[in-house]
Amino acid sequence: MLVGYIRVSKADGSQTTDLQRDALTAAGVGPEQFYEDKASGKKDDRPELLACLKALRSGDTLIVWKLDRLGRDLRHLVNIVHDLTDRDIGLKVLTGQGAAIDTTTASGKLVFGIFAALAEFERELISERTKAGLTSARARGRKGGRPFKMTPAKVRLAMASMGQPGTHVGDLCKELGVTRQTLYRHVSPTGELRSAGSKLLQR
Repeated sequence: MLVGYIRVSKADGSQTTDLQRDALTAAGVGPEQFYEDKASGKKDDRPELLACLKALRSGDTLIVWKLDRLGRDLRHLVNIVHDLTDRDIGLKVLTGQGAAIDTTTASGKLVFGIFAALAEFERELISERTKAGLTSARARGRKGGRPFKMTPAKVRLAMASMGQPGTHVGDLCKELGVTRQTLYRHVSPTGELRSAGSKLLQR
């Protein structure tokens, strides 16, 4: 069975899906086999796409007008098609840069294999750049990860302020720029140093 997925695009200024629907109908998709999303492709929440992927069965073929109708980016597309392939479901793209993709044919599978290889190459490049950046930062004495919101100076101020009659915890948290949870993790309500605060002062 042929199943069609269509989606509007703000990128090309078109808010209608008539052109896509006509093309998929000409390709053999029946009127009851369409799934249509109005959301942008950059959003994860595309209920009709999820419903479409869930409804597909072994032997079916998913047809889209252009490759960018289906996925947010190359990696997302590769993941979708790998899932379809594992379930013995084909994918056919009618026009655009991915028009040669038809995983129901040997040549179409070859073209998608190239796309998948490019996605893997992209992942490796990102990983290598991240590792190189961290190595460079460590060489300059910097460590990766988010900076600590609590500092030794803030811990000492909190120790001196907590437990005092005039101290309002909410105001103290605002002054220190931390949450109550962070404050209480370092200093007790009576101003005593806790394990997290002790470790921070020992750095």
